[in-house]
Amino acid sequence: MDLSFIIPAYNEAERIGESLEKGIAYFAGEPYQWEIIVVDDGSADSTTDVVEGFADRGVRLLRQPQNMGKGAAVRRGMIEAEGEYRIFSDADFSTPVEETAQMLEHLKQYDVAIGSRAIDRSYVKVHQPWYREMMGNIFNLFVQVFAVSGIKDTQCGFKGFRSEVAESIFNRTKIDGFSFDVEALYIARKLGYSIKEFPVHWFNDERSTLNPVTDAIRMFRELLKIRSLHRGEF
Repeated sequence: MDLSFIIPAYNEAERIGESLEKGIAYFAGEPYQWEIIVVDDGSADSTTDVVEGFADRGVRLLRQPQNMGKGAAVRRGMIEAEGEYRIFSDADFSTPVEETAQMLEHLKQYDVAIGSRAIDRSYVKVHQPWYREMMGNIFNLFVQVFAVSGIKDTQCGFKGFRSEVAESIFNRTKIDGFSFDVEALYIARKLGYSIKEFPVHWFNDERSTLNPVTDAIRMFRELLKIRSLHRGEF
């Protein structure tokens, strides 16, 4: 298997079908072997029913026993994937699936490749509300100080890893919530893996499930825990 494309999903019944159709149509035209893995994070809607309808079209469903968090869902997908390269994407495809081609080119040279909205802001075609962008900028300042310096955008939901790198990193991650991206990059740096940040097109989806208050507080708390969670490991 060449590529595993992982989608964490929580209550995504309204849009996961459209995303899977786009993903299948794109990968069907590519020359490599691929699989799409949807990790359902204990959805309370019909997300799993929708995904099961794609079972005979290259889509594999993994079910979490309960809602455990995006980080836990991505971790499971990365560890159980079979592809030589492993990419995860948000369920709304805010970063178009076509950016996979660029991702794979970078993964031929680097251990980790991450999409970025901050390198070239002209790539952001539909912006988040101003308060969401401000929250993201403040969060990134804290990331620079407390965890991973030199990366402009740690939270874009489009990241890729070589298989052995994915397993090494995600077998060590402990954060189940939204700050798992930062933790994964922190571990990658500590292990000496090369990281490539590159600009991707991005379209904000107003139906985002991120709560701008409660999830933001939780993210900051998780961020401040990263160093202590891994003290003495490296």
